[in-house]
Order: sequence, then C-alpha cells, then structure tokens
Amino acid sequence: MKKFSEFKVGDSFYSTCSISNKELEEYLNFSRVRNAFLEDGQKEKEKIVSGRAILSRMEGEFTRLSQIYGNHIIFVGTDGDPGWENRNTRFLKTLYTDQVLKLKFTISQKDDIDEEYGKIGIDYEGTNQEGETIVISKRNIYRIKKEPPR
Repeated sequence: MKKFSEFKVGDSFYSTCSISNKELEEYLNFSRVRNAFLEDGQKEKEKIVSGRAILSRMEGEFTRLSQIYGNHIIFVGTDGDPGWENRNTRFLKTLYTDQVLKLKFTISQKDDIDEEYGKIGIDYEGTNQEGETIVISKRNIYRIKKEPPR
C-alpha cells in the first residue's frame, strides 16, 4: 500500500477482470436498473454488460489494488474533463460477459485538503483482449487519509 505522500500525478496501476452472466444478473438485481434491452434482448450466451456495471467493477478493482487497499479512501464524485465539456465517461465499444477487461488507473490529480486528508483524481481506462478501448472515465475523485491506519 502506498501513502498519499507517495502518489505522483502520472502514476499508473493495472488490473484485469471480467463480469460473468451471474455477476451481471446480481448487479442488475441489486442496482434495480431497468432496461428492456438488457432484460429482453439478450437470449445469447454472452450478454452485453451495462455501462454502470462496468464502472462499478472498475471502481471495485481500483480499491483492491495492492497500492490502494488498506488506505482509508472514499469515492466522492467526478469533476469531468474540461476537454470533454466536463463529462467524464465515454463507452467506445461493447463489453460482453466473460470478456477480459484490462484496466489502467492513472493518477491525474493530487491535492491537499487539510492536515489529515488529501484528494486524488483517477482516470480509468478499460480495453479488451484485442487492445480495443472499451471505456475511458476521467477525473474520478477520491478523498484519502494521508496516514493510513496501522
């Protein structure tokens, strides 16, 4: 685990994951997302993964990184990217269940809040096995305790 003082803008961390049909179904049941296309239009073995499910998994994978896990950290929102008219997420290709999603997390911002806490901005990028970009999400903001618990 890295401390707040050790993070630098430009640092990148990596992970991989996939979302199974069962995990997608559990997410949709938990989140109560209703989408006729996702419910009725998917009789195939591989199903389209909703964008919110992708972002949820990416956020979860970020908190599990060895560099992050153990810190007192909480997601506080998104600021959006000025170059994207302050939007923060783009889905560029479809992700299907059981496809491998290669994740890259890059620190794009680091600020002091006060003596006890700092703030880091994380850019997410997810690609498939062929290297095609599935999703880009910029300026996901986290509040992080400067000195992690012992």
